[in-house]
Amino acid sequence: MTTVGLLYPGHSAEDDYPRIAVLLDSDIRLPLFHTDIGEDAHRTDALIEMGSADRLAAGVEELRLAGAESLMWACTSGSFVRGMRGAQEQIRELAQTAGLPASSTSFAFVHAVQALGLTRVAVAATYPEDITASFGDFLKEAGLEVTAARASGIVTAAEVATWGREQVLDLARTGDDPMAEAVLLPDTALHTVAHLEELESELGKPVLTANQVTVWEGLRLAERRAWADDLGALFVRPAWERDEWQPSGG
Repeated sequence: MTTVGLLYPGHSAEDDYPRIAVLLDSDIRLPLFHTDIGEDAHRTDALIEMGSADRLAAGVEELRLAGAESLMWACTSGSFVRGMRGAQEQIRELAQTAGLPASSTSFAFVHAVQALGLTRVAVAATYPEDITASFGDFLKEAGLEVTAARASGIVTAAEVATWGREQVLDLARTGDDPMAEAVLLPDTALHTVAHLEELESELGKPVLTANQVTVWEGLRLAERRAWADDLGALFVRPAWERDEWQPSGG
């Protein structure tokens, strides 16, 4: 049994996580604690407050009791808006409080792109322009090249959570760039897991989404590898690890 604890802000697209758990091995658990979101606004001051140490610490004990082996701050904007140094300090404090390895969705994106051996990405964000630019700056500071960034101008997570398949596909299509090796959809309030196969099929490249990379990062911290055919390129078993042996005929 592997258990990844999730600190998730408010109530938006948290139902993506049970869907991921079903698609992964049956001995992977993803208990979730809803942190206090405060003001629902993709605005720098509100996002910094949403990711404050006190708000994150509130769920730590519950997730520890649930058997968490790693802890994820399942939020992108509430991390990268602090800049690289601030985001690192946020995670250090969380890990120290929990006594567990910890990370956030912002760092999950960076590590996922690196794990796929890629460097050039396009950002397709639900956020306003300034918040989208902050995410681009974070990725660049991490050593990635951002070839394009599309901002949708949505202010609240509540509105993002209402988006369906067509809006998600349109976001990815319009945010894609020919120079990009992957497309990143950074909002954990956006339902994306049900559309991963279609997104990658249509764009012809890896598509990394917030709730997807959050679980992947938590499993990485727990030193657990897991594969699923329906969760995009990030969860596809590498060819060199597949068992290609077939019994010979007689």
